[in-house]
Amino acid sequence: MQNSRSESYAAAGVDITAGYKAVELMKAHIARTRNEGCVDDVGGFGGCFALPMGMEDPVLVSGTDGCGTKVKLAILMDKHDTIGIDAVAMCVNDIICCGARPLFFLDYIACGKNVPEKIASIVSGVAEGCVQSGAALIGGETAEHPGLMPVEDYDLAGFAVGIVDKKKIIDNSKMAAGDVIIALPSTGIHSNGFSLCRKVFDIDNNNPELYVANEALGGKTIGETLLTPTRIYVKSILALIKEVSVKGISHITGGGFYENIPRSIPDGLGAKIKKDDVRILPIFDLIAKTGNIPERDMFNTFNMGVGMCVIVAKEDVETALEILKANGEAAYVLGDIIESEDKVVLY
Repeated sequence: MQNSRSESYAAAGVDITAGYKAVELMKAHIARTRNEGCVDDVGGFGGCFALPMGMEDPVLVSGTDGCGTKVKLAILMDKHDTIGIDAVAMCVNDIICCGARPLFFLDYIACGKNVPEKIASIVSGVAEGCVQSGAALIGGETAEHPGLMPVEDYDLAGFAVGIVDKKKIIDNSKMAAGDVIIALPSTGIHSNGFSLCRKVFDIDNNNPELYVANEALGGKTIGETLLTPTRIYVKSILALIKEVSVKGISHITGGGFYENIPRSIPDGLGAKIKKDDVRILPIFDLIAKTGNIPERDMFNTFNMGVGMCVIVAKEDVETALEILKANGEAAYVLGDIIESEDKVVLY
């Protein structure tokens, strides 16, 4: 017997017209990110970008990441215009660690239902992150997944490409005992550790305390403090490496001090850091107290107020601090590089 039902993509839960509307709404945001490498407009099948000239031996550097379960909090708080900054930050902060200037970014949004205004709001954050890092938003994808995701849910990931002259790639080959570690403060927990935060603050059950002003956080709510977007360090680092020989950079993400700082330090050397010198933000004290979390676990999960570490020679410290502060970073000396088999010595 012939099936008399009339099926359509819309009946299956995918609204193509919503996708068209979302693209139209996001175009103004994308236009803000255009730079000298952009060669076509949004709407084609691939984003085109012209590589800059003038490098002897150009090397492309790429990075991809998402925002983790921070997206869950954005959904609960119905605030979607900053989570895109996190997506960009997690990618560009990685590629700047080897000295690469971001060129362009692409985003991928998977959602249960395409609500054009929500998608455009998400992309507005992506565009802001691109503006902050100097990258062009040259393309992306929004995928509607009915039946796979609840209608109100979405996830966001991204992909960045940067460029650096091969002879200027930052590695740790010249690092030595006596070099100094400089901290670039974070804006909060950035985009890592949210699975633990969700448990500590009972976020999945939409804890009412998320929305109440908290004295320990200077009157801000827990929710808005946790949702503070990741700081983007690209422009300050680019300014620094023009004037100072940087020996290593670490982006402090998931795994905290113990996992990320060693990634920029060669064998035989370690980072010696006095815990009292770490300018820990109030949100981390609140997390530790509320969740009864041991100190080592905190330093092994969160950035603890340090979003990025830069390692320079002792004689370059003052110049480095001046440059970073002139570019908006409240940078300070965090510790020293020592001869050690332990990569991180916290005391």
